[in-house]
Amino acid sequence: MKLGLLTAILDGWSFEEVIDEVSKQGLSCVEVACWPIEKSERRYGGVHHIDVEHLDEARAKEIKEYCSKRNVEISALGYYPNTLDPLRREQNIAHLKKVIVAAEMLSVGLVTTFIGRDQTKSVEENLKLVQSHWPAIIHFAEEHHVKIAIENCPMLFGQDQWPGGQNLMYSPAIWKQIFEMIPSDHFGLNFDPSHFVWQQMDYIKAIRDFKDKIFHVHFKDIKLKKDKLAEYGVLAYPLSYMEPKIPGLGDVNWGNFVSELTQIGYEGYACLEIEDYAFEGSKERILDSIRQAKRYMELFVS
Repeated sequence: MKLGLLTAILDGWSFEEVIDEVSKQGLSCVEVACWPIEKSERRYGGVHHIDVEHLDEARAKEIKEYCSKRNVEISALGYYPNTLDPLRREQNIAHLKKVIVAAEMLSVGLVTTFIGRDQTKSVEENLKLVQSHWPAIIHFAEEHHVKIAIENCPMLFGQDQWPGGQNLMYSPAIWKQIFEMIPSDHFGLNFDPSHFVWQQMDYIKAIRDFKDKIFHVHFKDIKLKKDKLAEYGVLAYPLSYMEPKIPGLGDVNWGNFVSELTQIGYEGYACLEIEDYAFEGSKERILDSIRQAKRYMELFVS
């Protein structure tokens, strides 16, 4: 496995500054945040380390050469919108397609994203929306020789994402339905075990069941607060009873997780996704969180 970093935590840094820091820390790859250049209200959203809107062959060549000189690969271009939001669907899908084109231009074979959800509609109604909109997106990716990996985050944390959440592909049962609906070798998962913890699902079984669909991995942890869960219950906003942490400070059993990835023969990219509130006080604290997460995961990934 190749250990890297999702760059969204380094908001405000230039692409070159990000690559220099990643190289300095001894990480081997980056999942590059590629949101549109506009203000986003969502934490960790709206970050753009590559401007796909204005990317041309000359800039793409510069990016590839800069990464090569510093021994850092681009694992994927990451853009995580709600592509089924009825108010922003067209513009979100349009930008996703620009990210796909940029991935081809940069010789990056993967785009990481969400499948989205209309949070006012049922699961069944949203499956029909997926059927209406996503086959064309996957076909577009196929034409550009790019794979799509959907992260399994429900995007259901606070009041603005309630009810339903903003990403339908949150459980193995739904993965199965959608992969049967859109049977493509270019369509798979960006597997994050942390979301299994607070939903009380089995990430080991999911690795086995979907081993051929795991295109990319996130190393992020979650601390389930059992006293808060007992007080608030599972119907509360999830942030009432859990908190994102860097690997090693939460409840994911990383030894078991990486062991199972090794067992299925996964040798792809695994990027640290840093969203730990305890490390957000300053630039140095953010860098500390990356260093600490890297040291811990190197116990399992060489």
